[in-house]
Amino acid sequence: MNLKFLYLKKYFFTVSFCCLFSTATFAQAVQITVNAAVNKKKISPNIYGKNDFFNHPDQFYKDAGLRFARLNGGNNASAYNWQAKLTVHPDWYNNVYTTDWGVSAQKINTDFPDMQGMFAFQLLGRVASNTNNNFNDWGYNQAQYWSGVNQNLAGGGTPDPNGGGKALVDGNPNLFSQAWPADSSVGILNHWFGANGLGLNKDQFVYWNMDNEVDIWNGTHDWAMPTLLSASAFMDRYIELAKKAKALYPGIKLCGPVTTSEWQWYKWSNESIYINGRYYPWIEYFIKRLGDEYKATGIKLVDVLDIHNYPSYNNNDAAALQGHRIYYDTNYDYPGSNGIKTITGGWENTPKKQYIFKRIDDWLTEHFGANHGITPGVSEWGTQSGSNPSLESVIYASHLGTFANNGVELFSPWNWSVGMWETLHLFSRYAKDYSVSSTSSLEDTVSAYTSVSQAADAMTVIIVNKDMNASRTVTVNLTGFSAANGNSETLQLSSLPATETFVSHTDNALKKSSVSVNSNSFTITVPSLSTTAVLLKAAAPLSVGDINTLPTSETVMIYPNPVNDKLQIKFDLAIAEPTEMAIYNLAGQRLKVLTVNSDRQMVQTLDVSAFSAGSYFLSVKNSRYKKSIPFIIAR
Repeated sequence: MNLKFLYLKKYFFTVSFCCLFSTATFAQAVQITVNAAVNKKKISPNIYGKNDFFNHPDQFYKDAGLRFARLNGGNNASAYNWQAKLTVHPDWYNNVYTTDWGVSAQKINTDFPDMQGMFAFQLLGRVASNTNNNFNDWGYNQAQYWSGVNQNLAGGGTPDPNGGGKALVDGNPNLFSQAWPADSSVGILNHWFGANGLGLNKDQFVYWNMDNEVDIWNGTHDWAMPTLLSASAFMDRYIELAKKAKALYPGIKLCGPVTTSEWQWYKWSNESIYINGRYYPWIEYFIKRLGDEYKATGIKLVDVLDIHNYPSYNNNDAAALQGHRIYYDTNYDYPGSNGIKTITGGWENTPKKQYIFKRIDDWLTEHFGANHGITPGVSEWGTQSGSNPSLESVIYASHLGTFANNGVELFSPWNWSVGMWETLHLFSRYAKDYSVSSTSSLEDTVSAYTSVSQAADAMTVIIVNKDMNASRTVTVNLTGFSAANGNSETLQLSSLPATETFVSHTDNALKKSSVSVNSNSFTITVPSLSTTAVLLKAAAPLSVGDINTLPTSETVMIYPNPVNDKLQIKFDLAIAEPTEMAIYNLAGQRLKVLTVNSDRQMVQTLDVSAFSAGSYFLSVKNSRYKKSIPFIIAR
């Protein structure tokens, strides 16, 4: 296990917290408005991820809906030698141990065909070379943990028996490591995917970290880099390796800078990055350098702006429950804010609002241009609240919902608590493909995360109650989607016990019930610290029908869905004959009709730009075929 706060050898920050809100004297009712025609975004399956697994049977992960696995070992990735299958354990005397990423990758390839596996390139410059010069931890104290495990003892060092991170004599890294240039790092691509390689399917290994927590190497990897190289020198290394990786695998998605946590989002060691009269925070400088390279060469050398986040809430559960607001909420004063106070180059005690992913997107737009296509990601995260499973579940649910709403590309927590498997299963199995707009009258306490299916025939509204003490009565009103009246199924996580409850897709802690839906509205009471999914189906289209007498080999399809202005209708019919196409709204009103002499195979275009955003049905019928197809117009 990595000691994720090893960097505190170099940095220590004191943060005081205040309660974010007081307990209300009554449980205020909550109004939630869902609009299926607004802010529709594809949900990345890679937010349903975690770091390092294989501790359970394969079916466990499949049932839980795990879709993304980061398997590079975090800090241990920096010195991985894929040729020798060795790496350095920087949190344990720098001892070298054997590990084979190829075995893990092969398992992903063979046993988890729907999963993405993430590994890493090395930029540190040195990797493990042999196990012959390890510190004899067994002979010293039977391999017991003590305060001196971080001493640099591999390679003939002398321990300080008083403990602490500094040895009496540091070991010689040349005895257990070797130089590792960019060509050696990217060589793993040919080894895995090349003509004479392992034969792995590269489409399952699209995402690659550009090393790990590079901003604190002088703490975590001081055996190789006692003094951190400059930000500019690091970027030179990054650009060299990234170009080589893109040349070998054009479809790769490079994920950087894999920065450590809130302080390092803004600061590179103690360096002030000052260019042409302007100070640049670390991540903006990273983006600027790659933006300059993109403008000069046309090569995009980052695809996912990847950060780590280990917020410390000082055992303040109320603060931890608001942690999802760090990324996009421009009004949220994050009590753990420190690095943001250096954003102008000095120290200002006033800034507390993070909205780090919005800042990143603004920087990307400035330095790459609009429609840059670079997405955000969080490849390590942990709440560190140490509280009960229901609270851990709700915190994780709020992150999954926030990341789904905002198009985050990947999310793989490092810390994993009881309650998180249940939450992953609920979201990954029951949320639909596209997130849509949900607005709460009491967002800080009750949030809703809504998703719809590709065909717009099903919707899931996930309601998260962050109130630690009280249940909440919630009324949800729907627009842009016509829900079937009657009882709809609900699935709920609440009052989770201290021990793990998730066993499988059919054996878990989900409480099944139902809620009455009428006229696109329903009211439900949700317990404190709970996550509730309401599973809705679309009402049958009025007066249009849904009959298809064609053989299954004959089809009529529409795209894109959702559509903005031009709807394409693709015919694949055995005969050609006049075909009527009509657009209906959810009230069954006929809004537009067009008859075409359809060829056996053709594409017809319908202009829907005059219609307002919302849900509609396209009726397609001729003498042998009648079908209504739901679609959404999004603006």
